[in-house]
Amino acid sequence: MVTDPELLKSLFKEGSLLPQEEMLEVKRRKGSLYIGIPKEISFQEKRVALVPEAVSLLVANGHHVKVESKSGELSNFSDNEYSEAGAEICHDPREIFQCDIILKVAPPSEEEVEMLKGNQTLISALQLSIQPKQILQKLMQKKITAIAWDYIQDDDGIFPVVRTMGEIAGTTSMLIAGELLSSYSNGKGIMLGGVAGVQPTEVVVIGAGTVAEFAIRAALGLGASVKVFDSSLSRLRRLQNHIGTRIFTSVLQPKVLAKSIKRADVVIGAVRASLGRTPCIVTEAMVQEMKPGSVIVDVSIDQGGCFETSQITNHNQPTFVKHGVIHYCVPNIASRVSRTASFALSNIFSPLLLDMGENGGCAGLIKNDPGFRSGVYIYKGTLTSEILGTIFNLKYKDIELLILGM
Repeated sequence: MVTDPELLKSLFKEGSLLPQEEMLEVKRRKGSLYIGIPKEISFQEKRVALVPEAVSLLVANGHHVKVESKSGELSNFSDNEYSEAGAEICHDPREIFQCDIILKVAPPSEEEVEMLKGNQTLISALQLSIQPKQILQKLMQKKITAIAWDYIQDDDGIFPVVRTMGEIAGTTSMLIAGELLSSYSNGKGIMLGGVAGVQPTEVVVIGAGTVAEFAIRAALGLGASVKVFDSSLSRLRRLQNHIGTRIFTSVLQPKVLAKSIKRADVVIGAVRASLGRTPCIVTEAMVQEMKPGSVIVDVSIDQGGCFETSQITNHNQPTFVKHGVIHYCVPNIASRVSRTASFALSNIFSPLLLDMGENGGCAGLIKNDPGFRSGVYIYKGTLTSEILGTIFNLKYKDIELLILGM
């Protein structure tokens, strides 16, 4: 054993000159999130906010996820899959609503709001048309921070969830039309599309947004002949640029529209209103002139519909016949393909939750991410949505002013 102080000093000096391992700074995790995924109880809502793969990613990053039993059942995700992904399966919904962050697809019911303990974060759809005033007031009383996923924006100013659900609704609407035209669904026995030597199916799309774009892509891909109508010339021009091919487009002129609808096999209503009810564009007289056995798919039905003959239907009884025309008027088309829709939602929500953890929680992400901030309609019990404040005559404050005090 070496005891000489001078010799020890010399040995330490020589050792310090030898190559050393590089010491890299390890990024410190800012905070773990406690996330609850309740089972959706809204009528025919089959989607789930997070799929097992997304849960596995969050758990691997140090977050804790509680999933109510059978939450993913209608999207064909078992409790066992969630458990293997690292989630804690809960049989009592009250346990889920004690988590710091509640992630839902549909807006909360009054019963679900009652189960919230308070001072939590709620992320769900807002759906202005069906949002009751008393639920808003209870959320405010419980000091909840409520974020509407349909108002969250990405770096390009796009509403990612709305666009993704629009893509699904547009493509699915055309698949539904094809099914209703076939003999299998007691239709006319027409194939949606075209083959050599046979006149292609004629499709009319009303609207030029995301739903319309993907309905058109599906129709063109099948070989159908497509005509598009919209009130905005700039939207029609943008639509043609996105699709990358020349198609028949027209502004909404009643005579031209009526003539096209009369000859159409399929008419897709894909008009969106920024606020309130969609305008009624197709009159009952126009529908009466359509060919027997033709199909109307009114994707705008969740905002009132753009056909005078439209009536809300559901997934159990999705169609009715009026004036010899088959009408499909189900509001929540994405639930028809709930597994695909759930994956699409997870692809948006899981990165948001990871960013939330890196920012130290919901408040940090609201402060640092303007796109996420645009989805906030209640912040710690204070209403921040001008639209909701005006509709329900409630006091509100601008979120930009509130974050100054963070």
